[in-house]
Amino acid sequence: MITSDELNKIPIFACLEEPERQRFANKAADVHLKSGEWLIREGDIPYFYVLLEGDLALIKDVLGQPREFHRYQVGAFFGEVPILMGAPAFVSVQAKSWCRIARFDRQQLQELIRDSAACSAIILQTMNARLASVQEWMKEIPSSRVFIVGSQYDTDCRDIRSFLSMNRIPYEWVDREREPDRVPICLPKDSSGPAVIVDRAFCVGQPPTVRKVAEALGIRTTPTRENYDVVVIGGGPAGLAAAVYGASEGLCVLLIERNAAGGQAGTSSRIENYLGFPNGISGDELSERALRQAGRFGAEMVLTREVQNIEPMSGGYCVEMDSGDRVMTKTVILATGVDWRRLDAEGVDEMLGRGVLYGAARTESPTVIGKDVFIVGGGNSAGQAAMFFSNYANSVKMLVRGAGLHLSMSQYLIDQLASKKNISIEPFTQVVSVGGEDHLETLCTSTNGSAPQMRKADALFVLIGADANTGWLPKNLQRDEKGYICTGRDVMDLPNWNGSRPPFMLETNLSGFFCAGDVRHDSIKRVSSGVGEGSMAIAFVHQYLALDQKAN
Repeated sequence: MITSDELNKIPIFACLEEPERQRFANKAADVHLKSGEWLIREGDIPYFYVLLEGDLALIKDVLGQPREFHRYQVGAFFGEVPILMGAPAFVSVQAKSWCRIARFDRQQLQELIRDSAACSAIILQTMNARLASVQEWMKEIPSSRVFIVGSQYDTDCRDIRSFLSMNRIPYEWVDREREPDRVPICLPKDSSGPAVIVDRAFCVGQPPTVRKVAEALGIRTTPTRENYDVVVIGGGPAGLAAAVYGASEGLCVLLIERNAAGGQAGTSSRIENYLGFPNGISGDELSERALRQAGRFGAEMVLTREVQNIEPMSGGYCVEMDSGDRVMTKTVILATGVDWRRLDAEGVDEMLGRGVLYGAARTESPTVIGKDVFIVGGGNSAGQAAMFFSNYANSVKMLVRGAGLHLSMSQYLIDQLASKKNISIEPFTQVVSVGGEDHLETLCTSTNGSAPQMRKADALFVLIGADANTGWLPKNLQRDEKGYICTGRDVMDLPNWNGSRPPFMLETNLSGFFCAGDVRHDSIKRVSSGVGEGSMAIAFVHQYLALDQKAN
């Protein structure tokens, strides 16, 4: 319990009369921390703090790496800046010794400023000094960790940029063909392939790949253990939710993702209707938050690794990755999501990566500035891409096979598209062919079965639905006619159900093998549904492990 006498030793409260000081003491939370414990995490709801005993470090995540900026000593107060600016906590604060802190909420800080001119002067002067110090900090902080040199049409270059963007790692990209003068002198001028420099010091070995860049950045690409309670395959919304809930509930969790966390949802420029985010949130930001949350609970995450084989073993499954690494697990949660459906049009395969792209990553924005962009698709993903690229492109034309958008797109997004002058919707329109010399230059479209019309095109983004890529999974794993994985009641009556009990709701016909998200038969293809299924799968994993333990 905080006392008035203790607050009287703190300069900011010493100027108050005793009754006022006692009133604040009665409202203060008495927080105790051990060395190493966190008082605040970046992004938390802010409070106003006063350090009574101990030593606290102010730590900021800079370009994906924690960096200590300042130490708070006894008598220091902090937290006023985000409160008065109406923002979440800008930094994290960690105890460096045993600490005792008085914590006040937003209302009490406002009362302190309003009712005491002396306290107000101290707080606002300190706040101004801290804001001024931010300018000095910014001069010392590099704007990016990764420097990339490569053509916009180079597949490796694009994959690396996409990986960095989805993992929210700042980078600088120089197109060798358009800006040759900006190529660092340490790189050979006659090199045609991409080059990557990390942290201004380390040049990634040739040829640079996503995995090499990840390893150079210190991102984990191999597992640390041989045995796990659950291996989650896929780092989209369903997989991330499973990792968060599994680790938070005490399970030993390994998440394996072949590219970057987030899946297709991670490439979305804006998710406007996700619960709890009234102003919307980008897919990569939502994924990055979930990834940090899973790591905070102790989940182990391996990126840039692809699972190639899953074999049933005594007591669980053996999961083999493309690196040759194998891990044993008691249960599996398959959350691989789906792949973009291919566009059946002449010349598409030849122009893939050279103006024709599946999906619409935000990293492509610099490549479409002032250009004419076409988007094939009429769903929410296509609409979000059109809204995003309209801020960069000269024109964005949405080619929709059906009568319009009302049957396939959310109304809020339809209204937003209508407000953009450089976005047009072309119903009953299909791409017949695409063409160009070494990159996309034209495409032919047909409307209502009319004769094909050739049109100038700089970029074509294809978002026309998705297909399940499940051919690599065990042959006896039950799928529907389109390759989606069957679970629960869909497998209960099949002859290949190998359990002595009814399967759990998200369990496949293989005991202890669960499936969640878009790759599951008859699932609802929404981010929130994937998150729900991922968390549900963990509940069924607990039930399965309890039955298995009881049986043994």
